[in-house]
Amino acid sequence: MLILTCPYCGIEADETELASGGEAHLTRHGPGTSEDDFSNYLFTRQNPLGVHFERWRHAHGCGKWFHAARDTGTLEVFATYPAQTAEPPKTVCDAIRKRRPGWTWQGTA
Repeated sequence: MLILTCPYCGIEADETELASGGEAHLTRHGPGTSEDDFSNYLFTRQNPLGVHFERWRHAHGCGKWFHAARDTGTLEVFATYPAQTAEPPKTVCDAIRKRRPGWTWQGTA
């Protein structure tokens, strides 16, 4: 069972108390962008076996959205952090690299 700690209220919640919101850190495209950019935003998602960043809502708790960094193959949770971030915080990336040496986020060190 997947257990995540809400970064706002600090409660460890299992997946039955949470609502999945899909992939985190997507770039939203506004008016004036190409149809390809908008189509990619709507339909193109990563589906890796390994490290993945997801949005979750503490539905049966504080109700707030947050991000989780976890391994999709092992359900190992590296960290949870507030949703109001454009990319994973350095501390989260460092925690992942500690357990997965050589890992990079979107090809950056």
